[in-house]
Amino acid sequence: MSLESVNEFIAALPKAELHVHLVGSASVPTVLELTRRHPGGPVPTTEEELRRFYDFRDFRHFAQIYEGVNALVREPEDVATLVTGAARDLAAQNVRYVELTVTPYSHHRMGMPMPAVTEALDLAAREAAGLGVRVGYIFDIPGEFGVEGARATLDHALSEPPQALVALGLAGIEEERPPYRDAFRDAFRAATAAGLHSVPHAGETSGPETIWEVIEGLGAERIGHGIRCLDDPRLVEHLRETRTPLEVCPTSNVRTRQVPEIAAHPLPRLLQEGLYVTLNSDDPPMFGTTLNREYQVAAEVFGLGAEDLAGLARDAVRASFLEEDAKRAIIDEIDRVPMPA
Repeated sequence: MSLESVNEFIAALPKAELHVHLVGSASVPTVLELTRRHPGGPVPTTEEELRRFYDFRDFRHFAQIYEGVNALVREPEDVATLVTGAARDLAAQNVRYVELTVTPYSHHRMGMPMPAVTEALDLAAREAAGLGVRVGYIFDIPGEFGVEGARATLDHALSEPPQALVALGLAGIEEERPPYRDAFRDAFRAATAAGLHSVPHAGETSGPETIWEVIEGLGAERIGHGIRCLDDPRLVEHLRETRTPLEVCPTSNVRTRQVPEIAAHPLPRLLQEGLYVTLNSDDPPMFGTTLNREYQVAAEVFGLGAEDLAGLARDAVRASFLEEDAKRAIIDEIDRVPMPA
């Protein structure tokens, strides 16, 4: 089976993308367009400088750079531009469905009222559907903003939700969460009582204790990253028994220096342990990747075959919050893709 045939197979696979951030999905041309709309900030204005800008020393440095790009999103039109841009990029990769993580508190801080953000998200979701990509939204609490970030995100989710809102998330710098534990628990309790799903990040930059907290305190149904679970055999056993999906983003973990190199990524061990894994791109232009590229890495670096890759694609669909008939339709499409010779 040649590399070319594997890449063709990956390109042909219908997919679901479960872990990608709205601002982090902004293509280089889109970011440069935003710098022209809103000049004077720290983000470079040429492609060469921007690619250098995206060389991250560690996770905190990445968070600082992300915040700089985020500050370019100042108007509802910018929000809609990002969603439709992400949908266009995903459609080109045969992605049928995306659960796109939005951090509404960051838009509130830029002066955008909740109704305007929601209107932009609703409009953009309709445009994305026209491109062949169905969008579900995850409203993400930025953990380092503590009580205020939790309150504002929950308020938006419950009082002015976009039509496609499916879940509440929690991201940011994991090490800064503990003082706000009760505020996050309260927010997730209210969100899940209102019918939203729970999909926090955990175990990306900190250890198993963060994963246990989102399981026991936040009722996590999926876990963003979760790679540090391997440090706790009891946690591995729990995740295996409960079939809790992990949204694994290999290139992201390398680019934010959580893993020293791609060959050292724990993806193979997660699979060997029988854990439920989905492949995702996280912040693809910032990390120089795409969802298709993550599947290619799984094949090229870790030796996964075509059936393994198709299995990962099916598992992402099953782990999504789509209706069962919509899941079945995409899985049927996956099953019809010819295996490479």
